[in-house]
Amino acid sequence: MSYKAGIVKAIDELKDRSGSSMIAIKKHMQANLPKDKKWMNSTFLTALKSGVASGDFIQVKNLYKLSPEFKKKRIAAEKKASAPKKKAAPKKKVVPKKKKTAAKKKAAPKKKTSTKKKTAPKKKTTKKVAPKKKTSTKKKSKKASKK
Repeated sequence: MSYKAGIVKAIDELKDRSGSSMIAIKKHMQANLPKDKKWMNSTFLTALKSGVASGDFIQVKNLYKLSPEFKKKRIAAEKKASAPKKKAAPKKKVVPKKKKTAAKKKAAPKKKTSTKKKTAPKKKTTKKVAPKKKTSTKKKSKKASKK
């Protein structure tokens, strides 16, 4: 198992709403690490940083959680893995449906030829003109008298 997969598994199993700290993720991974493998801290840190850079993880202060985009990708991948088993049976049902839709399409053009086009009467639009404001001459006269 890669370090990135271990980080994803640790974040899922810790189920912290605000995210999991780096120390909590590290402790969880070390507890689940096979005994024949040696813990490599530098690999863990680079996997965590590359996950944040690629957008798989979201870092809030010193907490890490899975991004919504990564969750969607993972759910889509799980659906694709289980989908081929279910698709084998529906293929037989799809073929008869196509024949029925073809018959409906032939009936539709006959209806179109019998319908007449109706033109809607045009409405006349009138423009409202706003009355012009009168400029006050009192201000102008006061300015002229002050000079």
